[in-house]
Amino acid sequence: MRDYDELISFLGEWGPFQRLIFFLLSASIVPNGFNGMSAVFLAGTPEHRCRLPPSANLSREWLNASIPREVQGGREGPSRCRRYRLESLANFSALGLQPGRDVDLSQLEQEKCLDGWEYSRELYLSTIVTEWNLVCDDDWKAPLTASLFFVGVLVGSFISGQLSDKFGRKKVLFATLGVQTGFSFLQVFSTSWEMFSVLFVIVGMGQISNYVAAFVLGTEILGKTVRIIFCTLGVCIFYAVGYMLLPLFAYFIRDWRMLLLALTLPGLLCIPLWWVIPESPRWLISQGRVQEAEIIIRKAAKTNGITAPDVIFDPMEELTSQKQETHTILDLVRTKNIRFVTIMSVIIWMIISVGYFGLSLDTPNLHGDAYINCFLSAVIEVPAYIIAWVLLRNLPRRYSMAAALFLGGCILLFIQLVPPHLHILSIILVMLGKFGITSSFSIVYVYTAELYPTVVRNMGVGASSMASRLGSILSPYFVYLGVYDRFLPYILMGSLTVLTGILTLFLPESYGTPLPDTIEQMLRVKGLKDRQTSNSTRISKDEEESPVILKSTAF
Repeated sequence: MRDYDELISFLGEWGPFQRLIFFLLSASIVPNGFNGMSAVFLAGTPEHRCRLPPSANLSREWLNASIPREVQGGREGPSRCRRYRLESLANFSALGLQPGRDVDLSQLEQEKCLDGWEYSRELYLSTIVTEWNLVCDDDWKAPLTASLFFVGVLVGSFISGQLSDKFGRKKVLFATLGVQTGFSFLQVFSTSWEMFSVLFVIVGMGQISNYVAAFVLGTEILGKTVRIIFCTLGVCIFYAVGYMLLPLFAYFIRDWRMLLLALTLPGLLCIPLWWVIPESPRWLISQGRVQEAEIIIRKAAKTNGITAPDVIFDPMEELTSQKQETHTILDLVRTKNIRFVTIMSVIIWMIISVGYFGLSLDTPNLHGDAYINCFLSAVIEVPAYIIAWVLLRNLPRRYSMAAALFLGGCILLFIQLVPPHLHILSIILVMLGKFGITSSFSIVYVYTAELYPTVVRNMGVGASSMASRLGSILSPYFVYLGVYDRFLPYILMGSLTVLTGILTLFLPESYGTPLPDTIEQMLRVKGLKDRQTSNSTRISKDEEESPVILKSTAF
């Protein structure tokens, strides 16, 4: 029996049907770009200081001196969380004493901001931080908000695969688009931080689920050549386009509720796509619904102006694409070789994710305009993805990824040496660091998939992806460390990224080698010897050429 790709080869690779699917599925990724990073502006923390009650009977001099001075991030400014004890200030003011001249301010008793805070409106009119006072003793809630979104992404990664394999790629794609859009809309009406955060978890679940569904649907519908471009450039660049739109929306809409509403409404534009994007014929065949798959292929042939053969899929024959062997996640640690690859992949994915999301979420803390910095952080991803694609086509995986990681990590470590007045140079270095880490993020998907054999490839990439989600959950707290030392996040992310580049060099090289189909056929890690026979069972030519139906849990 011929395989699926051979049976539909008459459609061609890049006809009107394939172009339509390519751009519509890529366009459905755009909302993920601005929803995934929306916490940058929704949870932004503006400059703030203790509020003084209107009833405070203080002279102008004591009003100006009511807030202690402290050094934050290498710069001196008014304290964000403390004030001098108001009762003492009122007494000094009533006696006509002058701050600094008659009273030594350093000896005065301090107290917390008992009457709330005053927030600067220069950058934001409102955020969830100003709405619910997520500062000082509650400042841990702001990074937790972003982490909870990524918790939702982690949970969605677990369930999206099973849902997609059971109910179909198309249904899950549009159902989870609805979840993401609907619950984002509900967030606009949040009455507490707790309500906002719970809804944000659900939005994260919907976001990753529709991303994975669109990714898998495209890889299963498109041909071999276009499939590679879709996975490495189409999805990634359209995600970056959505990311670029985020600071544009945020610049003109400074209120967090209106901004969230504006970011939610574009999701409604995906509704008409239900009548244009078909179900995956591969998935339909795997479910025994051969006639439905044939109808879709015939419509595609008509769109491409091609006459389809009288019989495309013979229901009396079993397609080779349905041949799958049952394996469990324990197979990822069955031998020394695959166990080493799995452990290394988990570490590498987690650290790359910390670097990528850490640098993305840190843009408001850079010198200069927060909106321009966020836009630059998004723009730098486009050349990073293109360079990654070029490297994947022409150079060894191991050295390409290690070079990208060394570039990103070393530049991040160098930032602390830049003189404080050279703000532009610091921003350029941060963007170059983001460039290197983004390139490695794009390469690691392909590299990991090539290292694992067909029988556990989906589980291997899936386990690595889970580690990536854990890294994204931790990343807001790497940014949070900047409160204690401005360069600490860069030192930690840079050191870990360089370490990851070193670890990459211990992995086997997969460039130019056939994809392994069994665990025994995996590329060997130098220095590791498994206690197994050297004569591994070889698969037949038919099995070698048959495509495996993609499991969406792999991503």
